Amino acid sequence: MAITILIQAALWIWFLGCVTTYRLGKRLLVGGMGVKSAEFCMLCLYSLGLIAYHCFQPAGRWILLGILLLWFAVQFMCHWYFTIFGASERKLQGYNDCFKDTIRLFPMSEKRLVPDLYHILLHVLILLNIIACLV
Repeated sequence: MAITILIQAALWIWFLGCVTTYRLGKRLLVGGMGVKSAEFCMLCLYSLGLIAYHCFQPAGRWILLGILLLWFAVQFMCHWYFTIFGASERKLQGYNDCFKDTIRLFPMSEKRLVPDLYHILLHVLILLNIIACLV
């Protein structure tokens, strides 16, 4: 149970960066979009899922799992779909412009969308939370 709480908290704190802005020194990890954003709505939805998970078992587990699966599907369609299958020139240009100043493990590509460090870790944390809900 302690590990579950730890990875739930890690995801919540990590995703908060999409609402605020996280920097490592002078380098941008993620630029926050503020409270009037889809990211803030997702953070609120995840927060409600966490409350349900911890207060309304066993139903809360399935509520949180549903939210996490929805979130993962959205992230897949916004990031990994274009990494795997390629992106239009317009989509690729928009994505690369939006995340041009963020920290990267892998360089940007002119043919495929390559998620930055923040999004790679975000997706790993979402998957770990899905696994924790299933175990």
